[in-house]
This record gives sequence, structure tokens and C-alpha cells, in this order.
Amino acid sequence: MSITLILGALCVGAAIPITWWALSGPPTQRQFAKSNLQSGGSIEVDLRRQLLEKSASERMLSPMMQRFAERGKRITPTGANENLQQRIQLAGLTDTWTVEKAFAFKAIFGLAGGVLALVLILSNPTGLMIVTSLVIAALLYFAPDLYLRSKATERQKRIEQQLADTLDQITICVEAGLSFDNAVLRIANGAGPLPEELGRTLQDVQLGVPRSQALERLTERTNVPDLRGFIHAFNQAEKYGIPVAQILRVQSSEIRLKRRQRAEEMAMKLPVKLVFPVILFILPALFVVVAGPAVIRLSQTSF
Repeated sequence: MSITLILGALCVGAAIPITWWALSGPPTQRQFAKSNLQSGGSIEVDLRRQLLEKSASERMLSPMMQRFAERGKRITPTGANENLQQRIQLAGLTDTWTVEKAFAFKAIFGLAGGVLALVLILSNPTGLMIVTSLVIAALLYFAPDLYLRSKATERQKRIEQQLADTLDQITICVEAGLSFDNAVLRIANGAGPLPEELGRTLQDVQLGVPRSQALERLTERTNVPDLRGFIHAFNQAEKYGIPVAQILRVQSSEIRLKRRQRAEEMAMKLPVKLVFPVILFILPALFVVVAGPAVIRLSQTSF
């Protein structure tokens, strides 16, 4: 199979997402200001002018992406909408990603994978090539799901790393005389996924949501076991009148102990994981370096 044909198929498969990425730039501040000034200048509305003032993504790519999203929903199993929304929420991409955008990406990458698989099969119709092409098409179709899952896993790990230090800071603030909400407000001004989620929780409380319910929403948005355990313990302590500083101190020490235990578990697993790389890659090279000169000398003396 020619390498030129493979490169051509890859270019065809990647043309659609690259074109969308290049043309879907957001409108500039000048365009926003111009549209706002022109919208209030007169009573008459020129639909053609308003349509021309929109960006290329709003005029061309948005309807096309909507159609791809509809096609993606049709070929996706029932119930995948809620799962995809949960993955977007866990990944922390609710501001930039929507369910329709995810379905559109799945449809685009699935179409590109189908075209690439068809080209590869027609170029070399063997059994191995057919299986390889189908695997490539499936991987391209599930590429948005894999991306969201990796982002969600990375975000959950960062929340686990920040949780113990965050609880220590909240404990110090509460023991200094601040209320729990004010202590969380000071932490919410920091950087990272956990301060962002705490700030969103405070916004829910300010909008009238009960604090226990807002904290339960926090567990749904993060899905971190340590954070869930802390929130359940905090709600129980608040319900039965246990001092907040005491429960914060106890939960912080427990979370640090769990983090230390996870680190020790990873350290214990490391020798087992190193067995196969050592046997496959290091021992053959070491055997060649150590026994190679002896084998060469024995061969010279024998013959």
C-alpha cells in the first residue's frame, strides 16, 4: 500500500475538523459593540444586515454543527445524553462544551473515520486491513468520549490533591472566628478546580439553595470519594450540633491519612509493574553486554 494514499486519506479525514476549528473564531469586542449600537439605533430591523454581521461560525458552521449533532444523537444509544452531560460536568467544561457540541464532534470524527476506513479497505482489501480500519474508525468515533474521560480523571486527581490543604485553610479561618461561608469564600478566590467548585457552591447558597443541598450538588459535579465523605460528615455534624472546627480538623487528618495510604499503595505496586519492562527490555541488553565478550572469546578459541 502506498504511503501517499495513506497520507491522502489522513488529510481527507482531518479536513473537516480543521476547517471548523479555523473558521469558528469568536466575534471580537468590536463586533459585539457594533452590533449592540446598531441594534438600538433604529426601530426597523434589517435581517440581511444582521445576518451578514454574524461571524462565519454563526452563519455557516453553527447550522452544520447542529445537523451533525442531530445525526450523532440518532446513532447514539438511549441514555447517552445524560452520561455525556455528566462527563462534561466532571471534566469542568460546561462553559465551553455542550451536549450538542459533543454529539457534533462524535458525528464528525465518526464520518472522518468511516471515510478513512473505506479508503484503506479499498486500497488493500485484506482481513487484517479491514479489522484495522474498523478499529481506527471506532477510535475516532469515541475520541470525544475518551478526551472527556481523561479530562475528568485529571480534574478529580487535582481536587484530591487540593482537598487536604483546602480543609486546613478552612479550619484555620473557622478557628480564627470566621463563619464557614466566609472561610470558604476566602478559599474560593484561589486557583484550581476545587476553589472554582467551592465558589459555585457559594453562588448557589446566595441564590437561596440550602447549604446542604448546595454541598450535595458539589459532590455530583466532582464525584470525588474523599470530598463526598467530608460533605456527608459535615452535614451530619451541622444537623446534630457538632462544632464545625472539630469536624473540619478530624476530616482533614483523615484525608491526609488516606492520601498517604494511597501513596504507599502506589509505591508497593511499583516493583510489580517494573517486572515486565525489566525482563523485556533491560535484562536482554544487560545479558548482551555482560555475556557478549565471553561468547565472542569462546567462539574464537573454539574455532
